[in-house]
Amino acid sequence: MRQIVLDTETTGINPLDGHRIIEIGCVEMIDRKLTGNTFHVYINPQREIEQEAINVHGITNEFLEDKPKFVDVADAFIDFIRGAELVIHNAPFDVGFMDHEFKLVGRNLPVTNDICTVLDTLALARKIRPGKKNNLDALCKAYHVDNGHRTFHGALLDSEILADVYLFMTGGQGALGLGHSDESANDHGETGIIRIKDKPALKVIRASADELAKHQLYLDGIEKKSEQVIWRKPPQ
Repeated sequence: MRQIVLDTETTGINPLDGHRIIEIGCVEMIDRKLTGNTFHVYINPQREIEQEAINVHGITNEFLEDKPKFVDVADAFIDFIRGAELVIHNAPFDVGFMDHEFKLVGRNLPVTNDICTVLDTLALARKIRPGKKNNLDALCKAYHVDNGHRTFHGALLDSEILADVYLFMTGGQGALGLGHSDESANDHGETGIIRIKDKPALKVIRASADELAKHQLYLDGIEKKSEQVIWRKPPQ
């Protein structure tokens, strides 16, 4: 299974207000293993970045002046993510910006959901950790993922961090392997179960008379404080 952990940085909050993507960062996982294959690009948004956004990601208008426009990177970006499952934290935000950029390019570019599937790790975290903070910093703390080198938000860095968080979030006990190999089947057709033969009998240690007497005294004390003690009811 090919998954692309993705993050974007933008000029502001809402693409409907004319805000644009200024950075895309992606890391590739195949069968839950990071391959080292990445897609990372800064983009000239052809508009000013809001100061509030600069305070978050630290990317300035001056830095982006000589960077390519989205139309120049759109095809390479689509080729990288095509057919994969995108893993995104708060996916509606990033997908909304991506679809807005695809629309601005024109050329009948597809929307994100026509290119690949999307898994929202924020929605997943809210199911796993209801009632708790589930932003990326909170999840790093919960799953002991080191993000101490993260001064500003950055698309590639946040994708790398999210990949680690996602693997921890979804890294519980997997399949037991039942039914996958005939080698582990026993004579009764059961699979994946190891039978221990010729095991020694377990040693049984019984309570002494003194220990039983002390236990009864302890139960007497509980019974005095309780209206009903079900374990001393006579059998029906």
